[in-house]
Amino acid sequence: MSLTFFRKGSTEQVSGGTRRGRPRIGVALGAGVARGWAHIGALRELIEMGVTPDVVVGASIGAVVGGCYAAGRLDALEDFALGLTKRSVFNLIDVSFRGGGLMGGDKLRARLESALGQQRIENLPTRFVAVATEMRTGHEVWLKSGMIVDAMRASYALPGIFEPVRIGGRWLFDGAIINPVPVNVARAFGADWVLALSIVGDIPNGAIIHESAEEDEPEPAPEQPSGKLWWLRRGAPQAPGAPGVASVMVDTFNITQDRIMRSRLAGDPPDHMITMKAKSIGLFEFHRAAELMELGRAAVRKAKPELMEQLSGVLAE
Repeated sequence: MSLTFFRKGSTEQVSGGTRRGRPRIGVALGAGVARGWAHIGALRELIEMGVTPDVVVGASIGAVVGGCYAAGRLDALEDFALGLTKRSVFNLIDVSFRGGGLMGGDKLRARLESALGQQRIENLPTRFVAVATEMRTGHEVWLKSGMIVDAMRASYALPGIFEPVRIGGRWLFDGAIINPVPVNVARAFGADWVLALSIVGDIPNGAIIHESAEEDEPEPAPEQPSGKLWWLRRGAPQAPGAPGVASVMVDTFNITQDRIMRSRLAGDPPDHMITMKAKSIGLFEFHRAAELMELGRAAVRKAKPELMEQLSGVLAE
């Protein structure tokens, strides 16, 4: 099923007269590290349904997938993701000695440049914006022009992992720190109707716990969850049951992103949101792309009846 959208009462100037214009569809692609491969499957399913985004915005891995879609290079990204193995992911790691992050990111940048070349955001056939965060000030930076590869790198520069990226005199890092699912950005750049694609893991809603400061008996050390930055593990924790550095970094990122996302979406909700649940797949299990893409497709298929009904209703507004 496909739809042709026209907004009631709106017009668009064309050669030889005036015709009715269709509402601009925006898609906001959320963060999620490796789990972001699910966005590829979700976009594929949306396109097959006849829902073609006019405005695509993203944070972190959402900026990578969204940028490749806007540049017409989604096929290349999908091929790259499906070809990843544990070994090839490890081979993309280039340890940095400059102090800004554990990884320099030069190998990933080279792969992106090979696929995208010197394309500039303002010349893309589809409107695209990447979200990043400025160091020290915490300003939310909307990258709407310039080299698309630089914008992607800034948007996914996870603090402590990747070195920050300097653009326009600013040092930038991961946009998920401040705006994990940038619905407001899609609206700001002309989207009349916004679909949010959000990826969630296994973080609960949260609660306030009244607890004593007295120490309990130590518990046995838990098993290391899969995908927990396995390449950063440095031996056993010092105390039984104490989290290692990898678990601390990943859990901190998970919790922070989840809480900020809830707050931002409550203040500026999308017109429709599709949540892709990927709790069984680790944040850094990039080699599980096929599973994640199918997860994205399945989430969109499940939402299809409600989604198409809502989009059809736009005609009557």
